[in-house]
Amino acid sequence: MLLLMAVACNNTEQESDAWGNFETRETMISAQVNGKLLDLQVEKGQTLEKDVMVGMIDTLQYALTHRQLVARKQSISSRIDDMEANIAVMEVQKDNLEREIARTQKMLSDQAATQQQLDDLEGKLQVIDKQILAAQSSRQNIRHEIQAMDAQIALAAEQLSQCTITNPLPGTVLEKYAETHELILPGKPLYKIADLSVMDLKVFVSGAQLPHIELGQTVRVFVDEDAQTNRELEGTVNWISSRAEFTPKTIQTKEERINQVYAVKISVPNDGVIKIGMPGEVIF
Repeated sequence: MLLLMAVACNNTEQESDAWGNFETRETMISAQVNGKLLDLQVEKGQTLEKDVMVGMIDTLQYALTHRQLVARKQSISSRIDDMEANIAVMEVQKDNLEREIARTQKMLSDQAATQQQLDDLEGKLQVIDKQILAAQSSRQNIRHEIQAMDAQIALAAEQLSQCTITNPLPGTVLEKYAETHELILPGKPLYKIADLSVMDLKVFVSGAQLPHIELGQTVRVFVDEDAQTNRELEGTVNWISSRAEFTPKTIQTKEERINQVYAVKISVPNDGVIKIGMPGEVIF
């Protein structure tokens, strides 16, 4: 039985079309705001779900800024309320003047009023028209101030929300870079995470092999079971490079290193056996 397994292992090694190492997409999770790190509940090797809260940065400065901006907006909004009331009063005064002008014009035609009286009323109407236009312009400026305040409030609210550290994708924590009570700056790495449920075996194939490989193709992948035997897994070709490159220096012989090859990635479901950097073989 052991002899058969050894023969099978040797045949697999002879028949393998390409060799490479397993990798996965690693994501660095960084702080988005500065402040004191109050809590970070992640540890190396820990599995995290997506959208889970894993930490908190001190929110005090952002909460105070948000509160200050909201109060300032309320103050500006009260100015626009006063302006609206003033414009409404001037509109009423304008209506009264227009009615008085109409009566004076009728009285002037009946010689019961003078031209001077009519001119005075029309002058007052011109003044109040200019006052209304000025007030409307001021009201528009205040509205622009409120829009600017809304943008600042939204920014402060966003910064406040960014104090809550939420894990953005499911995966396993590979490294942890920060500890509780540290002063955190924007962009500082907090931890690195990767989805290890599916790993990519990156191999290099020759130009002669390339026409026989296609996206979505199911292939046989082998990893070391122990010193004598390999474990067979099923993989799927998920990426084929469109550009040739020289064989990586990890290939031992000089003759092979000077050849141009194409990189191919094969996704392989991982039950925990496959590790990052682990070697693997493939038969297409």
